Amino acid sequence: MNQTLLTFCAFLPLLLAAFLLAGLNWPARRAMPIVLLVTTGIALIVWEMSFNRVMASILQGLILTVSILWIVFGAILLLNTLKYAGAISAIRRGFSNISPDRRVQVIIVAWLFGCFIEGVSGFGTPAAVIAPLLVALGFPALAAVMVGMMVQSTPVSFGAVGTPIIVGISGGLDKADITEKLVAAGSDWNAFERLITSEVALIHALAGLLMPLLMCMMLTRFFGRNKSWTEGLAIAPFAIFAGCAFVIPYTLAGVYLGPEFPSIVGALTGLLIVLPAARIGFLIPKKQWDFTVAGDWPSEWLGSIEIKLDDLVSRSHVAISTAWLPYAMLAALLVLTRTNTDIKTWLSSHLTLEWQSILGEVDISGGIQFLYLPGGIMIMTVLIAFFMYRMQWHRIKPALKESTQTLFGAGFVLIFTIPMVRILINSDVNLVDLPSVPQAMAQSVAASVGGIYAFYAPAVGALGAFIAGSNTVSNLMLAQFQYDMARLIGASGELLVAAQAVGAAAGNMIAVHNIVAASATVGLLGREGKVLRMTVLPTLYYLVLSGTVVILAAHFLDACKLSVVC
Repeated sequence: MNQTLLTFCAFLPLLLAAFLLAGLNWPARRAMPIVLLVTTGIALIVWEMSFNRVMASILQGLILTVSILWIVFGAILLLNTLKYAGAISAIRRGFSNISPDRRVQVIIVAWLFGCFIEGVSGFGTPAAVIAPLLVALGFPALAAVMVGMMVQSTPVSFGAVGTPIIVGISGGLDKADITEKLVAAGSDWNAFERLITSEVALIHALAGLLMPLLMCMMLTRFFGRNKSWTEGLAIAPFAIFAGCAFVIPYTLAGVYLGPEFPSIVGALTGLLIVLPAARIGFLIPKKQWDFTVAGDWPSEWLGSIEIKLDDLVSRSHVAISTAWLPYAMLAALLVLTRTNTDIKTWLSSHLTLEWQSILGEVDISGGIQFLYLPGGIMIMTVLIAFFMYRMQWHRIKPALKESTQTLFGAGFVLIFTIPMVRILINSDVNLVDLPSVPQAMAQSVAASVGGIYAFYAPAVGALGAFIAGSNTVSNLMLAQFQYDMARLIGASGELLVAAQAVGAAAGNMIAVHNIVAASATVGLLGREGKVLRMTVLPTLYYLVLSGTVVILAAHFLDACKLSVVC
């Protein structure tokens, strides 16, 4: 087949999804079934995948869908439980005491707390937790999803206690071949992995420093009375202060401690520094910023989940410290279950469903770990909250009902989106000896940009994450490709692998099924295209800045000579 036509076919599912969602503003429930049909056709006709393998990929996608819906359900149920317990009302009062300025709330709740949740859990959990919490604090649902998606950037490469590096990078590279070269050069794999981790942390730190400010600017531009970028820019001193409070310990942890700790250490340190500063008004503008009256909000800003203060007055006796306790317990449980080997093993092996070699395809499997997944941890937190607040059944019953109803909308969309992703990823086994669709796209990008490929290396990683909705999966698919490209263009191997990890983190901001899952937590289904059009802006910022850093390092800092690889 003509190479140009093959490239067009590889990109067609993504182009079609972007056109229908962002161009025609179709809801995902209409767009994604069509995209799945087109993807299936390309897989069968162009890539000549077997019908059996396509069906196995679809089944694998459906299994993964259940896992994601389990996380979404846990996040929604936790919010609704706290709503009916009266804790949400207390949390709102607490933020009024820290600062009523919505920009400050975004920096503390979305950025710092969200980065911590990403560090301990990953896999889309921050947006699922942060978006409904922001709605509970009085944010429009659309704004909550937008900033919740923006959290999925800087901390993601070290999310889930370092999984994208430990599993994604290590599993995506030819470890035996690279180790042989490292030993010959007098080094070893551990040193190579530490160097990648350090470079990922440094690149992220440069881009992530301004993410809190960009969040505020996006908030005031798209959701402010005056539609002004400058109202967000007005909080630049505090936002950059908060950015430094996160990225400095984040970078030090990446350089000296390893991939498990940067996001956790950065977020905890940032919270310890920024919260007291916010209480005394340090660097915060005297002129506060807030949304217009909720009654004046456009309908497209609103989700189906609404929490009214008037409904909670009778239960507003909950103390602020007690109100936050379930979220603190959630964070503690996530850390414990991700770092304690015995607990992790027990949860992973109980109440687990597994399918190996689906339809006889030996490399296609799936499983649902109901206890270990963040959804299970959230359900545990709900049970603790139920007894802690001494709730009665008539309080928890409506929380269950509302959470279940919200889940159905997300489920319909995701049963088309994630199987499409799995078909693309599993297309590496075919009758015409073609690389997988994502690898074909990456090769096309590399061939078209030639010697300046280093600038586009993060974009290739983002492309993988846009398809898969996962930094880890993008790294598994494309890390070896990036390493091979580095050798072809004479760049440092670990530098381009680090660029892959950084770009794959940024790509999570525009991953369709992440947007769908986050939107579901606030009842905002049907406006995924609107979210995508907004989050593409911080994604472009991230890729341009990180790409510039990578190409400067490759060409002007002579990073290749600093490498331990010949």
